[in-house]
Amino acid sequence: MSLEDVRDESGDRSNCRDWPANANFASIRGIRSRLAVMTMEVFGGHSVGARLEKLQDSPYFDGERFRNPVETPQARPSLGLAWEFISDTAGRVPEAEHPLVRPEPASLVAGKGEALRVTWLGHSTSVVEIDGALVLTDPVFGPRAGPFTWMGPKRFHAPPIEPEQLPDLDVILVSHDHYDHLDLPTVQRLAARETPWVTSLGVGAHLERWGVPAERIIELGWWESVEIAGLEITACPCRHFAGRGPTASKATFWSSWSLRGPKHSVWFSGDTGIWEDAWDEISERFGGFDLSMIEIGAFHEAWGSIHLGPKNALATHQRVKAKTMMPVHWGTFSLALHDWDEPIATLLELADKAGVQLLSPMMGQSVHRESGVAAYWQERAKRFEG
Repeated sequence: MSLEDVRDESGDRSNCRDWPANANFASIRGIRSRLAVMTMEVFGGHSVGARLEKLQDSPYFDGERFRNPVETPQARPSLGLAWEFISDTAGRVPEAEHPLVRPEPASLVAGKGEALRVTWLGHSTSVVEIDGALVLTDPVFGPRAGPFTWMGPKRFHAPPIEPEQLPDLDVILVSHDHYDHLDLPTVQRLAARETPWVTSLGVGAHLERWGVPAERIIELGWWESVEIAGLEITACPCRHFAGRGPTASKATFWSSWSLRGPKHSVWFSGDTGIWEDAWDEISERFGGFDLSMIEIGAFHEAWGSIHLGPKNALATHQRVKAKTMMPVHWGTFSLALHDWDEPIATLLELADKAGVQLLSPMMGQSVHRESGVAAYWQERAKRFEG
């Protein structure tokens, strides 16, 4: 019996309650071995060879795991926090699936001009067209932000487009390996494409385990760059953490990303807490950006050092000297205690007072930097007024 026999329709290997009874193993050792392989498939792989040597050379790797160079406390589990999660869930999920734009695949093909266009597909997943190159960020098309199809935060809406419908891509960019940014079923559905994957140190082991050929995986440490399709892609600092599952390696890093074409530039924050010194260095190195794509959701004061929330996201946008801010990492999964649409409502109010230009389209809508905020989000924000 192969691992394919215990895979459910999404590609997850979680639907396996009866497989040991049907398996023809010679010993308990064989069962343990197969379980180890199965959990590696679900949770990811471990770096070896040149990939391992490279991450071990990073000044941010302590021999066991990566660490932020600035103190970054993380919330410890508590009964109080757990009670908040289970006691009051009203508002955390939309009353009904919000409307989507379902783009025609041909409409996403990059033009031959010098355009900057973004199609937000939900959470941190976007197709970014920049000066003729197409970049897919943090692709998550699966039903849940977790290792199994039956457990974990469930997405509020269907993907506006399926991964197989996407046009030819120049780069698939993965900021870090948390489940809401790196999704096993999605990787498997994209792995056959002849597209290079660019990611943070250590994350390539997951990709290779799930079917992406090693020669198409590029891992970068902070301030390292690669040029693809005329686009300079640079891994930049951010303040977060990584890891997925009890058996997976802790040796995976996290990054924000600079994308620079001949005419346009984008900064994608990945997941991060506030880090003013890093933002200053990013702005000094790159001279600002046309567009920032910054996380605003899944925030709480208990984990304020690893997520931004709307207020710190706006400050970060201003600090990296971007012209237009596009909020991401919200509107798809319930990952915190706030109402699902509170992040955009708060950001709209703050940005208006600060005079910051926002770009916030409907999911699936292809927009340019000057397109502004969709009327639907403006209407949602009104329920928080007063």
